[in-house]
Amino acid sequence: MSAVISYREATIEDTPLVLNFIKRLAEYEKLLHEVEVTEAQIQSSLFSAEPRAFCTIAEIDNKPAGFAICFYNYSTFLGKSGVYIEDLYVEEEFRGRGIGKGFFKYLAQKAMDENCGRIEWAVLDWNEPSIEFYKEMGGKPMNEWIVYRLEGQTIQNVAKAA
Repeated sequence: MSAVISYREATIEDTPLVLNFIKRLAEYEKLLHEVEVTEAQIQSSLFSAEPRAFCTIAEIDNKPAGFAICFYNYSTFLGKSGVYIEDLYVEEEFRGRGIGKGFFKYLAQKAMDENCGRIEWAVLDWNEPSIEFYKEMGGKPMNEWIVYRLEGQTIQNVAKAA
């Protein structure tokens, strides 16, 4: 009998699971030391009256297998929102079973249903398995764009600048 893979929107009861997936992803990316998020912050970001992001859970035979956390961005050129995939993670034991492709299918349908113009994400330059997966799926690198970031004290410095 083949395994049943399903996707669903996370609920507030999934908060500990979401935090666990965040930590597992951070371990994989060798960034666990940067994880500061708490369950309270996850609940506020994902499950408040005005959530800032949304989370999809993949399950295989009703066992949590991975997650995707996304938020909406906006394209002024298209005049439409888009879906930005902040994190997508599949537990190692479940990789190679089509769960990653299923996430993209699920999110692509959501984007179509909500009239979004794009789905975007970033990948670490050393993550060759993911890069190959994205290329096989038809994803295109945006090599002409360089991502910049302000964070922490730098945000405060800019906010206080004259």
